[in-house]
Amino acid sequence: MTLQKKSSRRKRGRIAVAMSGGVDSSLAAALLLKRGYEVIGVTFRMWPKEECGASFGRACCNLEAVTRARAVAGDLGIPYYVFDFSEEFKAKVIDYFCEEYMRGLTPNPCVICNEKIKFGLLYEKALALDASLIATGHYADKGFNKRTGRFFLKAGRDTEKDQSYFLFSLSQEQLRYAMFPLSDYTKASVRAAAKKFKIKTHDTVSSQDICFIRDLDYAEYIKKKTGVAIKKGDIVNKEGKVLGTHKGIPYYTIGQRRGLGLGHSEPLYVTGIERSQNRLIVGVKRDVLKKSLFAHRLNWMTRNDIDEQLRVKAKIRYNHKAQSATVSRVGPDLVRVDFDLPQEAPTPGQAVVFYDKGTVVGGGWIKEVV
Repeated sequence: MTLQKKSSRRKRGRIAVAMSGGVDSSLAAALLLKRGYEVIGVTFRMWPKEECGASFGRACCNLEAVTRARAVAGDLGIPYYVFDFSEEFKAKVIDYFCEEYMRGLTPNPCVICNEKIKFGLLYEKALALDASLIATGHYADKGFNKRTGRFFLKAGRDTEKDQSYFLFSLSQEQLRYAMFPLSDYTKASVRAAAKKFKIKTHDTVSSQDICFIRDLDYAEYIKKKTGVAIKKGDIVNKEGKVLGTHKGIPYYTIGQRRGLGLGHSEPLYVTGIERSQNRLIVGVKRDVLKKSLFAHRLNWMTRNDIDEQLRVKAKIRYNHKAQSATVSRVGPDLVRVDFDLPQEAPTPGQAVVFYDKGTVVGGGWIKEVV
């Protein structure tokens, strides 16, 4: 007997659940069904036809994942739909990923995917199915300030799995229709609950890193997708002295130590990437510690903007512990972030997200590090 048939509650409205085939989104669907919602499962296929059979441990939304999501939806007794977004995914996520690396930046495709695909195109499809909300298996929470009339994100209960960082760019309209059923769950409690619900995916391996790259060789993937030759260049120190040769800019990111092939009295790190000169700048550990950065393409949640200055906790990457900082307005779409203490390898192209006691104040994209 399905959970749908067991539920005798009056339906609270139709909600679309973005199902990736993993345990998190599967449990989100089951929980909402139990709470009395009319649930439909939706998945987007991001793989082009020639790659639709791709299957590896980190991958989400591939053929195997769709099969798992469909099976869970069948067990729950809910309708299930798959939408082909392969062209849109390539244009909005993969092309962005490749172009940023070719420019010497370090992209974050997960943020773009959430904004443009999951809470963009997928929600548009959900609306066409008469859904009033879209839910995901993200470890995050949502709040609403009646005084300001603004929605905002809050960190999930599981501090190690909290994914609010990846959602900082969602608009007020996107937040209005978003729901995060796992906000009060930890990963361990999710697996335990899924097992109790007898969900097939309760022990499914979690997706990791860049989900659309099989072997994590970013440069080879970029070369294959773009057809652009990746050229070797000089590795120099901060004085400009040539120390060696790099394989091509897409192989490196700020703070990287491995793969430089340089002998030195102490470990060397990438401290800068000069795309115009096709060269890497390297230095020692202290050279990657920076106190300040500039961020642009800002998105504010708890406010429309900042007047002059704002004290926050700021994260410069997903697995970075938020640190005390002052955000100062520089221009209409530009702020300076000054950390109280130097931080390791803030990287142009990555997101910087601002928090106040677990609430996402806003964030932006790192433009320059000083």
